[in-house]
Amino acid sequence: MIRHALAAIALVAMSLTPPVTRAAEESPSLPRQEWSFSRIPFGTYDRAAQQRGFQVYKEICSTCHPVKHLFFRDLADIGYSEDEVKAIASTYQVTNEQPNDQGQMFQRSGRPSDPIPGPFPNDQAARAANNGALPPDLSMIVKARDGGADYVFGILTGFKEAPAGFKLLSGMNYNEYFPGHQIAMPPPLGDNAATFADGTSATVPQMAHDVVTFLAWASEPNLEVRHRTGFKVMLFLIVAVGIFYVTKRKIWAAVH
Repeated sequence: MIRHALAAIALVAMSLTPPVTRAAEESPSLPRQEWSFSRIPFGTYDRAAQQRGFQVYKEICSTCHPVKHLFFRDLADIGYSEDEVKAIASTYQVTNEQPNDQGQMFQRSGRPSDPIPGPFPNDQAARAANNGALPPDLSMIVKARDGGADYVFGILTGFKEAPAGFKLLSGMNYNEYFPGHQIAMPPPLGDNAATFADGTSATVPQMAHDVVTFLAWASEPNLEVRHRTGFKVMLFLIVAVGIFYVTKRKIWAAVH
């Protein structure tokens, strides 16, 4: 009897909860995208998308987020030539590893052997510039989040006006795919925020798709090699099974 009474009270309480509030608290399913690198065992990275994605990262995302595990020389893996890598590196200013003759550290143009510098010298400076929030490193973000590429794409495209009745805290932004829907990061992308050399239209979904492709490669740069190796192993095993079967038939033919 007590159990039934408690259940009835719970149902009444649920019926009194405003439907808009309940809907606001629920997270919709992540938008499923077609990723060229997710096709096993033939998945590969789209080089054009990777380069557009690096441009989006460099021009927009890098103002807050580092890619601590990437070096300029790594950009050769996404289709840039040696001269292009050198040109990209030279647009950055980095602190030299060794001091000058006066014992002072100094800034110089970047080299392919340098790590891609982040926007802040340390985490404390990053927090101070972002109201206490620490922008995450993006070099492993796709592997580090449940949902992977779809999750990151959803966050980039999920900014909306908060529904009526939703209590949005000061300094926060509403994102329908972020847990709790409150995120400190403002919408980073806007239509035509970048101009792509290949003429691709720079819509928010397009830029999100491209930068996620770039970040997926940053998180797993050996994916294509792993897929090729896996395919070769599968092919070898299929051939080996065929050879073993024919050998077994030949050896046991006399017995049968």
